[in-house]
Amino acid sequence: MPDGWARTDRLGNLIPTPQLRQLFEYFLSALGEESLPQLVARIQRALSVLDEPARAQALVTLGAYLDYKLAVSELEQSYGEVSGLGAGELQRRMAEIQALRRTWLDADTANAFFADDEAVDRFQVEKLRIASDDSLTDEQKAEALRQAESSLPEPLRKAREETRRFADYEQVRQELSDDPRALEAWRREAFGDAAAERLARLEAEQQDWDRRWQAYAGERDRLLSSGLAEPERREALERLRASHFNETERIRARALDSIR
Repeated sequence: MPDGWARTDRLGNLIPTPQLRQLFEYFLSALGEESLPQLVARIQRALSVLDEPARAQALVTLGAYLDYKLAVSELEQSYGEVSGLGAGELQRRMAEIQALRRTWLDADTANAFFADDEAVDRFQVEKLRIASDDSLTDEQKAEALRQAESSLPEPLRKAREETRRFADYEQVRQELSDDPRALEAWRREAFGDAAAERLARLEAEQQDWDRRWQAYAGERDRLLSSGLAEPERREALERLRASHFNETERIRARALDSIR
């Protein structure tokens, strides 16, 4: 369950936060396993830790959020296919959804709940505009994209930067697969000494796992085709896993076997 959602001001009024929306979604994500009334009751019990007037305000916010969820679902169903949209149409749809949020929720709550989502939406629209602008060179598009990305909230911007770094690393890793020293130097330059050492250690562990998994998988397939009766085959398979993996790894191996 998310932390930090039960915030109030000095008068005991509820302070809307992204964590409060996360609390709602934490429970609502189980829809289908439990009915909506059951999940709403669970949220209401969670909100009961608040004192008044925050408790009543949180319940009102919950009701408004549920109404918004229903309304936005109906709106999105009316849109139909969303792939291949141009920047203008995408922006129009996003504006409609943003207006819907502020119809059901007060401005402070809508901003607290959706500020990051809406920043990403604006970035996606700008990204489409840049990509479709034939008047820009590749270099100009790259610079415009960097400028658009700078408007993202810092955690999102850093996450994108980190994703790019690892994407670059995967490419370099393939290019320098025959030159471990050059790859190690690149790792240290890109990530710093401590992170480079952790990354190298994780890769070594993954390579070790891959090697042992391949050996195990070959023996497993031969065992499964050996014609053993089910009880003997199950016991032999457990012994085989134990010969290749430790206790924690055997859980992973069983899970992988179950989806093969």
